[in-house]
Amino acid sequence: MIQKLYSKNNDPEVLQHIVDILNDGGIIIYPTDTMYAMGCHALKERPIERICKLKNIDPRKNNLSIICYDLSNISEYARVSNATFKLMKRNLPGPFTFVLNADSRLPKIFRNRKEVGIRVPDNNIIREICHLLDAPILTTTLPLRPGEDIEYVTDPELIDEKFGEEVDLVIDGGIGGIEPSTVINCCEDVPEIIRQGKGILEE
Repeated sequence: MIQKLYSKNNDPEVLQHIVDILNDGGIIIYPTDTMYAMGCHALKERPIERICKLKNIDPRKNNLSIICYDLSNISEYARVSNATFKLMKRNLPGPFTFVLNADSRLPKIFRNRKEVGIRVPDNNIIREICHLLDAPILTTTLPLRPGEDIEYVTDPELIDEKFGEEVDLVIDGGIGGIEPSTVINCCEDVPEIIRQGKGILEE
């Protein structure tokens, strides 16, 4: 199923339906400020396991990331120093993933890695959903096989054609980007850029 959404003035009933899907353990595909992504309620273990199977990733070896509406309750899900918090505040919302030491409130599937990526995308659609959900959303990029047409992860109609049977909803927020987020490891004292993507870090 595909649902068109806009950066503002969306129907509250449509938004609530999406929140209900997430609360019921569903998986959705949505736009971010970088690429289209796949996600679910980050505090529910079963849909996280479904996504890991879909992407053929092992949560014990791969970092998992969550989207938060803002940084106000970040300390519930990750341990963050004052310096890192200031760095995040300067750069978020934006196309960055900050890797932090995970907190115990996250499901045990995260604790296998002891780290969690934090995203606050500069995209009103997914942030509004996250705000209404009142919980973080697990997020991961769409899988693209080598040689596969990039349009299958940028065009909502083609995304629905490719993944529609495997997820509960595809949100059409327009054509998506092709650059991933910039990833900054903040688990040690000095932040380190481990993948340069779309975001240029303001230090």
